[in-house]
Amino acid sequence: MTHPGLPDTWGQGRTAFGGITAGFLHHALAQVVEKDRSLRAYHTNFIGPVSFDKPLELIVEKLRSGRNMSQYLARLQQDGKVCVCVQACFGVERSSKIQVDKLPSHSMKLPQKAKFIPQIPKVTPRFFRHYQLAIEQGQIPFSWSKHSHYHGWMRFKEAVSDFNYTHLISLIDAWPPAIIQQLKLPAPVSTVSWDIELVQPLALTTENPWFGYQVDTKLASGGYAHTEATIWDDKVRVIALSRQTIAVFD
Repeated sequence: MTHPGLPDTWGQGRTAFGGITAGFLHHALAQVVEKDRSLRAYHTNFIGPVSFDKPLELIVEKLRSGRNMSQYLARLQQDGKVCVCVQACFGVERSSKIQVDKLPSHSMKLPQKAKFIPQIPKVTPRFFRHYQLAIEQGQIPFSWSKHSHYHGWMRFKEAVSDFNYTHLISLIDAWPPAIIQQLKLPAPVSTVSWDIELVQPLALTTENPWFGYQVDTKLASGGYAHTEATIWDDKVRVIALSRQTIAVFD
C-alpha cells in the first residue's frame, strides 16, 4: 500500500507526528486482518524521521494466524528505509470462567472547551491543530514545573466519520510527554517505543467524544523517561493502557 505523503501540517519538529504514522499502519493492517478479530496489543517503534510531501510505503506481513489470535508486522518506509515498525496482535473474544476487574476509575468532569497549549510558532507542534486537549492536572510543556504527570481530556478538533482504532491510536499520542513540563526551555524529545493494550472494545455514544487520559512518569534517568497512561471512553470505561519509552535531549 502506498500513500502520496504527509503535508507539514502534520509535523512534529523535523518528522511527521508519530500518532499519525502509527495510525496509518493500523489502517493498513485493518485491510487484511480477519474480520472476527479485534485489536488487542499494538507495539510501535519509531526508528527514523518521516519526511513531508514524500511518498510512504506501508508493508504488512502476517507472522501467524491461529484459531484465536493473529500476529502481524507492519512497516512504514520512505526511500527504502524503515521509519516506523509495528507488531500488532488481533484476537477473537472467547468465553472464560476467569473474571478480574481492577481497572482504575477517574472523577474528572467533562470539559466545556479545550484548555491546554497555546499556538506558539516554532514551539507548539504543527500537528496539534488537529486535536483538542483539556488539562486538569499538570502544566504546559517547558514551564519548569515540578509535575511529571498529566490528567485531562482529549478529542479531535473536528469529528471524524466511523471512529475506530486508527483514530484512537492517533489521538492517544497527541499528548506531549509528561516529563517535558519540567524543562525550562524547549528541547528535543522523541518517543522511542510505544505499547498500547486495548482492554475493552470501542462503543462510543457521541459524535466527537472526549476521552479521559491520565499519564504518570514512572522513571526518568540518564536521558530516558518511562511513562504509563490510562484512557477512558465517553462512558467512563477503561479502553486502553499505554506505555512509552521517551528520549530527552536536554
